Amino acid sequence: MKPKTLLTRITVLALSVSLILLAGCNQASSAQPQAEQIRVACMKGPTGIGLVHLMDQTDQGKAQNPYVFSIHGSADEITPQLINGKLDLAAVPANLASVLYNNTQGQVEVLAINTLGVNYLVETGTTISSLQDVRGKTIYASGKGSSPEFALRYLLQENGIDPDQDVTLVWKSEATEVVALLAQTPGMIAMLPQPYVAVAQGKVPGLNVAVDLNAVWKNLNNGSLMITGVLVGRKAFVDQYQAQVETFLAEYQESTRLANELIPETARLTEKYGIVAAAAAEKAIPQCNITYIAGAEMKTALSGYLEVLMAQNAKSIGGQLPDDAFYFQS
Repeated sequence: MKPKTLLTRITVLALSVSLILLAGCNQASSAQPQAEQIRVACMKGPTGIGLVHLMDQTDQGKAQNPYVFSIHGSADEITPQLINGKLDLAAVPANLASVLYNNTQGQVEVLAINTLGVNYLVETGTTISSLQDVRGKTIYASGKGSSPEFALRYLLQENGIDPDQDVTLVWKSEATEVVALLAQTPGMIAMLPQPYVAVAQGKVPGLNVAVDLNAVWKNLNNGSLMITGVLVGRKAFVDQYQAQVETFLAEYQESTRLANELIPETARLTEKYGIVAAAAAEKAIPQCNITYIAGAEMKTALSGYLEVLMAQNAKSIGGQLPDDAFYFQS
């Protein structure tokens, strides 16, 4: 046999083997299970805003997966549905994600950070411009016994302020109560989350944003971030439909980008989907710190934040720090 003919036959054989292997890969890919629908939940408020563009894409038939979205007034409405399998993915408070992981023996995992700190110190006067200025003053707030209180106490302590001796913290059951008090009390100082800050500014003449607590946390340079919300998924669902979940994450990341860049349109959509009224949303979105952080960066930022909460109150994160399996890695 001539060498050239032999070389030609070897080349043809190699190409044939490659085509067979490629066909096998394509068959394996097409054989991957596909979820008939992906049920995604969020809450009214900042943690839901990053999803509105993907909701709109879904309504227009342009999303790559079959999503079904539900919007809830509180995390208490989401938790049981996630645990019993009626939801697949959900945007929830960061500490709740840890609680769910611990209470379900690892059946929930965190996929991405979606919202950083949204709490601000506001006042109807001009007496404070930094955290140091709150010494000897009274701060009204909501969220006692939850992450807003623990985060505020941590920030005060890290800035050399004793939260039990140097300031007076007055806790109300809801942010709406704090807003009502602001309207009645000249010179009052309060901690409020967005979009309640924007709502309050529309009702209280001269209300100033005095201190951005998210920025105060960043200035500590402790390797973590102040985190409000994360996206979680049922581990069984994520494992079974990982390709679709990763497609969702790519679409979600794009949705959060659009939420920050197209603010008037985002505000319109937040009202359309019943998350926040458009007027308040348009003012609040630039201060809502909507983001998308995944992978190793997510793990570093979130684990550090949970360590802070753990030191303040172990129950706030479910009694112990989650192990590495808590953090989704694509």
